[in-house]
This record gives sequence, C-alpha cells and structure tokens, in this order.
Amino acid sequence: MGFTGPLKYSKWKIKIAALRMYTSCVEKTDFEEFFQRCQMPDTFNSWFLITLLHVWMCLVRMKQEGRSGKYMCRIIVHFMWEDVEQRGRVMGVNSYILKKNMAYMTNSFYASILGYDEGILSDDRGLAAALWRTFFNQKCEDPRQLELLVEYVRKQMQYLDSMNGEDLLLTGEVRWRPLVEKNPQSILKPRTPTYNDEGL
Repeated sequence: MGFTGPLKYSKWKIKIAALRMYTSCVEKTDFEEFFQRCQMPDTFNSWFLITLLHVWMCLVRMKQEGRSGKYMCRIIVHFMWEDVEQRGRVMGVNSYILKKNMAYMTNSFYASILGYDEGILSDDRGLAAALWRTFFNQKCEDPRQLELLVEYVRKQMQYLDSMNGEDLLLTGEVRWRPLVEKNPQSILKPRTPTYNDEGL
C-alpha cells in the first residue's frame, strides 16, 4: 500500500527538489501584486500569509505522489520554518519575541492548512470562507478581493495538477500563474522541465 519500503528516489534528490519548490514559493511569487490587489500592508506577516498559501498548494499537489510526495512535503515545511526563522533574525527580531512568534505561526500554519484543505474540497463559497478567515484574517471588506483569490487558487491548483508528478519530484520547479490573467484562456499544459541523471 506504499506505507513502507524505499522511496521512489533517493532522499537527497527529493530534498533538493523540495528546496527548489519552496524557493519557487518565495522567489517566483509577485508579492507586490498581492499587497496591492488585496490591500495588504507590506509586512513580515503579509509575506508569511502569501508564502503559506503557495506552500499549501504545493503540499496538496505533492501529497498525490505517494510516500515520496509525502516525504517531500515534510522537507518543504522544514525549509519554510528555517526561512521564517532566518528572516526574523535578519529583521532584528530579538530571540525571545522570535521564539514566541514562531510558536504562534506554527499554530496558525496547521490551522490554516486544515481550513484550506476543507475549502478546496468545498464549493467556491467554502473556499472563500477559508481564505477570508486565514488569508484576510477576517478583515476583507471588498468581495472582489475574495473572488480574485478564489479564482487564483482554483486556476493554480488546476495548473499544478496538470504538471507531471515525476518532474515535480525530481526538479521541484513550479511556475505560478499571474494573480490576474491577461488572457484567461492562456492556461495551457506547462512545459516539461529538463534535468540530468542526478535530478539537477
């Protein structure tokens, strides 16, 4: 049933792919556009909420890839917390406050994941409610912002589902659709990434 036995690929290959996938969440996402269109302040917390949304979408996709995918999920989350802690230090947050914030963010992370999981399995109203509670922290006054984000999550999940699981396990390369599509019909099957025998 896939609960025991070796992983499909070596752990180090999956770890490299997981780091790439996490990096795509923070380097290939247009944070400025999210700040502007969702009227979010340019803060560490806003950065975390946007990153969390993208990490969650990656986790949903990789859980479909059996034990190797689940292992990759654990590594992506590990890299996320390392990055959050590192960014906190760089910003000069003192260690006591950082530790306190990390505990709060960890609780928020698991609650958000549960809410988003329920939302994605529900209709658009259910997903909108999950995004309103978590992403907007129950403070969204403009229904168009919620509508935009529901549409973004749906199209992004569809796009991730169209990606080849083997390629994702070996490369971790994810490209994100723009928050606002210039051409809504442009969601095509993504190109297949290239990698060598080492998975690099």
